[in-house]
Amino acid sequence: MLRWIRQQLGFDPPHQSDTRTVYIANRFPQHGHYVPQRFADNRIISSKYTVWNFVPKNLFEQFRRIANFYFLIIFLVQLMIDTPTSPVTSGLPLFFVITVTAIKQGYEDWLRHNADNEVNGAPVFVVRSGSLVQTRSKNIRVGDIVRVAKDETFPADLVLLSSEREEGTCHITTASLDGETNLKTHFAVPETAVSQSASKLEALQAVVECQQPDADLYRFVGRITVTQQGEEIVRPLGPENLLLRGARLKNTKEIFAVAVYTGMESKMALNYKCKSQKRSAVEKSMNTFLIIYLGILLFEAILSTILKYAWQSESQWDEPFYNQKTEQERNSSQILKFISDFLAFLVLYNFIIPISLYVTVEMQKFLGSFFIGWDLDLYHEESDQKAQVNTSDLNEELGQVEYVFTDKTGTLTENEMQFRECSINGIKYQEINGKLVPEGLNDDSSGDGSAPRLSREEELFLKAVSLCHTVQISHEPPDCVGGGVDPFSHTNGFSSPHMEYYASSPDELALVEATRRIGVAFMGSNGETMEIKTFGKSEKYKLLHVLEFDANRRRMSVILQTASGGTVLFTKGAESSILPFSKSGEIEKTRLHVDEFALKGLRTLVVACRHFTPEEYAHLDQRLHAARTALQQREERLAEVFSFIEKDLELLGATGVEDKLQDKVQETIEALRLAGIKVWVLTGDKHETAVSVSLSCGHFHRTMNILELLQQRSDNECAEQLRRLSRRITEDHVIQHGLVVDGASLSLALREHDKLFMEVCKNCSAVLCCRMAPLQKAKVVRLLKTSPEKPITLAIGDGANDVSMIQEAHVGIGIMGKEGRQAVRNSDYAIARFKFLSKLLLVHGHFYYIRIATLVQYFFYKNVCFITPQFLYQFFCLFSQQTLYDSVYLTLYNICFTSLPILVYSLFEQLVHPHVLQSKPVLYRDISKNALLSFRTFLYWTLLGFCHAFIFFFGSYVLMGEDTTLMGNGQMFGNWTFGTLVFTVMVITVTLKLALDTHFWTWMHHFVTWGSIAFYFIFSLFYGGIIWPFLHTQDMYFVFVQLLSSGSAWFAIIIIVITCLFPDVVKKVFYRHLQPTSTQKSQLIESARPGVSCLDSLCCYSQGQSGCSWLARMLDQLRGSCHPSTPIRANNRSWSDSETFSNDRSVLTLSPIESTNC
Repeated sequence: MLRWIRQQLGFDPPHQSDTRTVYIANRFPQHGHYVPQRFADNRIISSKYTVWNFVPKNLFEQFRRIANFYFLIIFLVQLMIDTPTSPVTSGLPLFFVITVTAIKQGYEDWLRHNADNEVNGAPVFVVRSGSLVQTRSKNIRVGDIVRVAKDETFPADLVLLSSEREEGTCHITTASLDGETNLKTHFAVPETAVSQSASKLEALQAVVECQQPDADLYRFVGRITVTQQGEEIVRPLGPENLLLRGARLKNTKEIFAVAVYTGMESKMALNYKCKSQKRSAVEKSMNTFLIIYLGILLFEAILSTILKYAWQSESQWDEPFYNQKTEQERNSSQILKFISDFLAFLVLYNFIIPISLYVTVEMQKFLGSFFIGWDLDLYHEESDQKAQVNTSDLNEELGQVEYVFTDKTGTLTENEMQFRECSINGIKYQEINGKLVPEGLNDDSSGDGSAPRLSREEELFLKAVSLCHTVQISHEPPDCVGGGVDPFSHTNGFSSPHMEYYASSPDELALVEATRRIGVAFMGSNGETMEIKTFGKSEKYKLLHVLEFDANRRRMSVILQTASGGTVLFTKGAESSILPFSKSGEIEKTRLHVDEFALKGLRTLVVACRHFTPEEYAHLDQRLHAARTALQQREERLAEVFSFIEKDLELLGATGVEDKLQDKVQETIEALRLAGIKVWVLTGDKHETAVSVSLSCGHFHRTMNILELLQQRSDNECAEQLRRLSRRITEDHVIQHGLVVDGASLSLALREHDKLFMEVCKNCSAVLCCRMAPLQKAKVVRLLKTSPEKPITLAIGDGANDVSMIQEAHVGIGIMGKEGRQAVRNSDYAIARFKFLSKLLLVHGHFYYIRIATLVQYFFYKNVCFITPQFLYQFFCLFSQQTLYDSVYLTLYNICFTSLPILVYSLFEQLVHPHVLQSKPVLYRDISKNALLSFRTFLYWTLLGFCHAFIFFFGSYVLMGEDTTLMGNGQMFGNWTFGTLVFTVMVITVTLKLALDTHFWTWMHHFVTWGSIAFYFIFSLFYGGIIWPFLHTQDMYFVFVQLLSSGSAWFAIIIIVITCLFPDVVKKVFYRHLQPTSTQKSQLIESARPGVSCLDSLCCYSQGQSGCSWLARMLDQLRGSCHPSTPIRANNRSWSDSETFSNDRSVLTLSPIESTNC
């Protein structure tokens, strides 16, 4: 227990060396002074809190937020000094915000605790003393031998020791880790594969040495030393020997494996994704506005303090007869008094900083994010996948995107490969009716069923393609129901005709299926032997080595022993990684054919072979074994050996595979372009293929001037080419330019000439980067993101090679494709198809942005309205810090009286119908570059708040300033009645102001708008109409009832509200007619259908009546845009399936709700 506590506190790290030594079954050496290494236990902890640290840790995290910390300081000041308002006014809202957030985070963490307990308590079987013992998952230790049965998940990262098969193989699926549903074969070393029972494993003496825990799912470096009859046998261990926690055992009855990484050191735990730390532009603007308002607060507090002492410089005001100072007050320090008064004013005006803004924004983002998942237009029926939100912090950022960086394969294309053409020995072939036919010839065979004759080159090429891969076969016999037959239980089940290929690469799958159609069928592999059937004739090859594919070599190879005893290497890869290492074959003709395939948009692979003499093979086998058993620098040593092996190749030919475009890619790219968004395609494909696909998907237009920055070999050459391109852009009078750049040239451009490169790119309408490495993609995104203009970037991709780009961009979107789920797991949002991007940005992004932008501005506006009368009141009470409002009103203003209308608005507001936003992408430009949160807009809302506050205060003052006998019985109004009148006018005005800005009305809007006003009146009547025994003083007793009993007060409320809102209505009407935005024009067009007035209303009520329709009609008639005789019929608008916009299935239309559209 003490050791665990020390580990948690970081004083006793579990391991310190670069490697770990695992003694299988924990049989440690008995001789010498062996000190066992310390490893983590097998508990998974995904929760953030415990019972003991929840309160302090959660409070610490919450008070790191500036607004919360600010209100805590205000609350403490109220406790320490004599302030005009009760500490409750700051403490209660702060307590409410902190409590709501803590409950939300605590509930989420409680769910994580439950999930952890379920995982950690799962039953498992381990080998102890030669027998199987059941225990819990959390009790597994490093070195324990674990038994896993079919369809169970692995409870830790395990090295496979044996399976029920003699050859020691098993099949697993890693769908929960990377989304790949294909079966993967994993192997045990031959020395341990024979130990297939608990009793035999008990006698096993072996030690595993491996690297320390690493988050890379596909990397594992280790070796196992097995002691047999006093002799030590060393075997290499790699990813093919490691069974990852979370993966599932398939088609294998049971396996035994030793735990090497447990608990939070397992690869799955190390890949847990932390919450995105990206911050949206709206949040940055909000923080800027908070600082400005903090400056206003300090200014008002300092000014009030100075004016107080200026007033008190006159003796009649310093110590009036009714307020004599005590001796202590006369002798107190003037500096301390000044500071105390400043803090008191700070407390009095502190509500200008809206504490509830943060909690409202969080609720809006959290609740609003559900709309993306619920949107039926973003649901893909074929794959049964809906859009998902991994972080809700960036919803509004979807409405600000200026650049889209997209992958090509699997993102713009389907990643469904179809074999089209191939080149063999310099001759092009096509597949026609399952036969290879040279180009230009027809399939005129007699169809007698006889095997076609193939030349040596053709047969060798087809054999190379059908053997050089990592495809697995699932044998599924028909009628295999019940019976318990394991399709993989036989050693070499090559004979089953019922088989299905599984491959991690769609290219490999397409090629192997094509060779089977042609007549060279891959029949299976058992880890040691591969079998093919060439036109029915079976051939077996011994699999000696697999040289795995990696992104640097861009090729993969197999070394096989033929039936005659010869050794041959088959390799395939990109033409740039095969042709330079080929010394024979039709190299130039094949190069031309590869370029032709690429121009057609086909994905190309080049195939080659090499024959080894026995001496050559013995030498390379020795070097391979040494590199694979190395614990240090294994990757570098293997790369060196692979390069030594994969040279002096005999070129066999090339393949061309088609990857068809996804549905509506061209329309989506065009919509993004119309919306003012520039699209960059970043791909690893070769130049010709990428250009062809760009042209076919509309990324490049046929009329576009294509500029090229390719095959630059030096900095000077690259700089000169960039200057040349810059001059061409300036001199050419072409509307649009497109740029093509390859990875090598990009590296040179980014090294020394990044500014010049960015200048060229920004003047191009479309940019295509080909032959890109994953880190280069991220560098391009970072370069643009950090440019002086600071544009908002979005990256979208479907594979592991896109993760760095997705994480680098402001918004990362993963495509749920066929290259696993790594992109989805690391993204902010995930969609099933590229075509959904237009709806996500143009509709959801538009809605989220206008909603949260209005929410932020409105919050500052209503708090200016709230506090400015308090400031003005000080001029009439000699800055005595007398509060204008009752403490309860101060507390509940932001929590109850004005909170719900803006929350509902921020969830459901729609300026125009979603279908209009999608059909008119240009509307996206109206909100670009943070238009609704610009300083000009912020200044307008702030000045509007000050103007309304002046009208509230002085309107009420004019009414009561000269004659306070407004009651029928001659009773006078006092300061609390005056403050309540100002507060009543304020609550009504700020609520109706939001109603005027609401365009999409539902029953929920009506309920919270009129309900908030009604709740204020009902609450005030109860609060002031009853003597509450728990209140020390009740200044508001009968004040509200007295106020409402005065006809003059009602008259004042109506007049002041109209005075505040009428100029705003007039401004909106004139602006809409004289300087309408594209969005407002669309509203006019949408509303100008039969039964709707010529001018779209600014505020709508039930039955489609506009609060300012008379003004709109008058203005229309004056401008001659609407015939006076046109009947204006009441139109109960509801965006339902009966309307012309019925093809939009988004839940945002709220079709079942009766609503009025503006």
